[in-house]
Amino acid sequence: MKALHIITGLGVGGAEQQLRLLLRHLPVECEVVTLTNPGAVADGLAEDGVRVVHLGMAGNRDLAALPRLVRIIRAGGYDLVHTHLYRACVYGRLAARLAGVRAVVATEHSLGDSQLEGRRLTSGVRALYLASERLGRTTVAVSPTVADRLRGWGVPAPRIEVVPNGIDLTRFRFDPQARHRTRRRLGLPDDARVVGGVGRLTAGKRFDVLVHALARLPRDHWLVLVGGGPEENVLRRTAHEAGVADRVLFTGERPCVPDGTPGPDLPSLVCAMDVFVSPSPEETFGLAIVEALACGLPVLYASCPAIEQLPADVPNARRVTGGTEDLVRALTETRAQAPGPRTAAEAALHYDIGRSAAQLMDVYAATVSGHRGPSPLFPATPTPQGVSSP
Repeated sequence: MKALHIITGLGVGGAEQQLRLLLRHLPVECEVVTLTNPGAVADGLAEDGVRVVHLGMAGNRDLAALPRLVRIIRAGGYDLVHTHLYRACVYGRLAARLAGVRAVVATEHSLGDSQLEGRRLTSGVRALYLASERLGRTTVAVSPTVADRLRGWGVPAPRIEVVPNGIDLTRFRFDPQARHRTRRRLGLPDDARVVGGVGRLTAGKRFDVLVHALARLPRDHWLVLVGGGPEENVLRRTAHEAGVADRVLFTGERPCVPDGTPGPDLPSLVCAMDVFVSPSPEETFGLAIVEALACGLPVLYASCPAIEQLPADVPNARRVTGGTEDLVRALTETRAQAPGPRTAAEAALHYDIGRSAAQLMDVYAATVSGHRGPSPLFPATPTPQGVSSP
């Protein structure tokens, strides 16, 4: 089987890194087209031996990109086209149909209740999404929560398959030497209690709550924020105003797989942490939380479908939905507990990348043949009563 993956961009982001990781485990000949921004993940894919084509799309309304994409698909002789992220799904599904490829899969990575990949959910965004969805054959949701939202939008249930995001458990295994090396490189005191957060530095991630919480904790607490984004300067200013700027470290974007980027990678930074916090109230999966659990960290989170959809409670994870005071209380209580071994939580084992790749291969086979069944790990569930359109 030969597959073409079409994605909006290839900067350092969750969907982008998930694509690279998947391609390392799929027993399929794969090539990639990025509509824009061939960034660090594009370089990493090239190092992995994956052909990457930059379409050079100028913007959302660059219609001239469509015939270029059609030509690429026709020339490639692909059995299947797989699209990722909103713009790539809209253009990619249409281009695949025009090129004569009917086996089209799209992964919905980031559909929230009120936003889609950070953009506000308007009637126009939704209408265009649904119109393009009908041009494909299968829509993959990264969690049952996303699948429920898709059904609430009106995507037919038989067209939806759930394939959860996956992680490389070996990469995130706790390494005491990496912990020591990374903490020294960051300039952290030996007795520092390191609170960590990972994600795009946007307002929706609510990392400001973490900064305000740090100001109410003892001075041996430090905050390490891993990621880049438009709110970095705002967060720096918030830390300065709260009097904790000297205890907040911004590492920038950190790939989760080695690609030559200077500085420690994401697994090493997670090893350096003592507790992981995700204050974002709206997540579609919670990949960073699963990675932290794989590293044996205690986790405090506001929203995490990856945990919430599991049949049993996760001992090392606690949901905290309030504001700064609730987070301070939870962090204080977590510190008071005796530290456990830094071994992977059982919950993380559900999300081994090999398992996700095998499920996706089942989806590919069914899509190419035209026969599909329910996802084996997370069967489709009925749409809850009362689900309304955004």
